[in-house]
Amino acid sequence: MVRATARSTYREPIDSLPLVTAEIVDCFACPRLVAWREKVAVEKRASFSDEEYWGRPAPGFGDPAARVLVVGLAPAAHGANRTGRVFTGDRSGDWLFRAMWRAGFANQPHSVSRDDGLALHGAYVAAAVRCAPPANKPTPDERDRCLPYLQREWALLTELRVVVVLGSFAYQVVAGLVGLRPRPRFGHGVEAALPDGTTLICSYHPSQQNTFTGTLTEPMLDAVFERAAQISNR
Repeated sequence: MVRATARSTYREPIDSLPLVTAEIVDCFACPRLVAWREKVAVEKRASFSDEEYWGRPAPGFGDPAARVLVVGLAPAAHGANRTGRVFTGDRSGDWLFRAMWRAGFANQPHSVSRDDGLALHGAYVAAAVRCAPPANKPTPDERDRCLPYLQREWALLTELRVVVVLGSFAYQVVAGLVGLRPRPRFGHGVEAALPDGTTLICSYHPSQQNTFTGTLTEPMLDAVFERAAQISNR
């Protein structure tokens, strides 16, 4: 007599943005980045000496029903590495969220801490690399270890229509991730149709190097998000 075997009750875990976030926050995959983010969190900047630094990877943040995904380079050492939220607590974030607020993607024009009440509407913000890198320069290996996080977030944002990349590093990461061919030369305002049907829009990164020199102005950044709003609302 052959006994019937019980059916396995195992199920593959269903991916979700909270699951990706939890895995990002607990990531120790890159020894150089782990050492740097923790060193900065202990030594601190003098102006933030009385604050407790986050000192961990910064996950993505925003609306799960986002139509627009914004991808930057990496957390700033004394920005997201301090506050724990991407583009929060530094000058780049000031520029980014003011522009997103004016375009209707944010409920307020400032982003100073994780509990400041900021909420995004129709938008999600992430970085290509999730830990603050020394000299703001991740290695190719560190970049590649982070890629699955962005890939999973992208797949989970099922309403996406537009991807805004901030800077050439984010552009190269996104173009490589989706296999963009031909690949237009990076430039502010450059657009490309991606294989999955979304539209890529390039922007100069709102770093102080770009904003102090006038390479990027607020009207230029506003134009990118106005365009993103126009396409995503079609």
